[in-house]
Amino acid sequence: MTGLMRRLLGAAAPRTLWSLGVLFVLLLAAPLALGKYWLSVLILILYFAYVGQAWNILMGFAGQLSLGHALYAGLGGYISAGLFFHYGIGPWAGLFAAVAAAGLAGAIVGYLGFRFSLAGVYFALLTIAFSEFTRVAFDHWPWAGGSGGLFLKVEAGTDVANLRGGAVLFYYVILGLAVGAFILCRALLESRLGRYWLAIREDAEAAQAVGVPVLRCKMIAIVISATLTALAGVWNAFYYNNLFPETAFSMGRSIEITLAPIIGGLGTLFGPIVGAVVLTGLGEAFTDLGEVLGIPGIKQIFYGLALLVIVMYRPAGVWPWLAARLGFSERRS
Repeated sequence: MTGLMRRLLGAAAPRTLWSLGVLFVLLLAAPLALGKYWLSVLILILYFAYVGQAWNILMGFAGQLSLGHALYAGLGGYISAGLFFHYGIGPWAGLFAAVAAAGLAGAIVGYLGFRFSLAGVYFALLTIAFSEFTRVAFDHWPWAGGSGGLFLKVEAGTDVANLRGGAVLFYYVILGLAVGAFILCRALLESRLGRYWLAIREDAEAAQAVGVPVLRCKMIAIVISATLTALAGVWNAFYYNNLFPETAFSMGRSIEITLAPIIGGLGTLFGPIVGAVVLTGLGEAFTDLGEVLGIPGIKQIFYGLALLVIVMYRPAGVWPWLAARLGFSERRS
């Protein structure tokens, strides 16, 4: 296993390789030791780590701020769930249509933004606008259930072919997605395309001047990020068995996707993972605190304050600070 991990992670330190190996084994065995509650918490951590990794490709690696990634998750969820609900097409087949639709949407958003040199907050506003337009469209589309939502039938037993089953099934699916995204991002960072992204992130005009195909590289970044996010949408739809336009395409959903890499460390491989652990841990802690004190909204207040403290005192993210103290090494991109 160490040899395989070394090939995947390149020049990573042996201590990092062994730590990852141990962590992977523990994650594989987790459902055997955890109860339903803690397994659900771990599922949330892996979900936010995965979508954070997908968003990190566009923002952390290529430097393009998107605040509308709920668009791709929503499209992935609605298309796969709709095909299953109306035509009995399983999610493993439906995800191809979901990924294609999200990739096309990402390409359209990217072309309009990058072709006309929108950057920073202006590109972010464009992504928000497309997400909102799509929300309104799905809110009035009978095939998708309209504002009343789309519901999937909950079935007893486990049916892997149709992604029907309990928490353990969905745990291993999201674990596979998270591990796959981590390996993919590592490979992308070490590729020529990854180096082009970093050059564009630091100075797009200078990168263009030395021959980097800026538009093409940005387009590749947004399409990869969108398609990966769509897979999370498929998983989310079949895990929760319901979809509503006002939540699937909401600004809040987009913000949730961005938080893990921002808190953990933009442009790093481990940042989205650490950020997901911190965010989910804080969320659960403040939920319990709110229930004990019986004060409505206390979770959101303390949650926001905690995130504010992290951003103020660890602007580079939690992971770079933590890695330095634990003796782990990761090249910050």
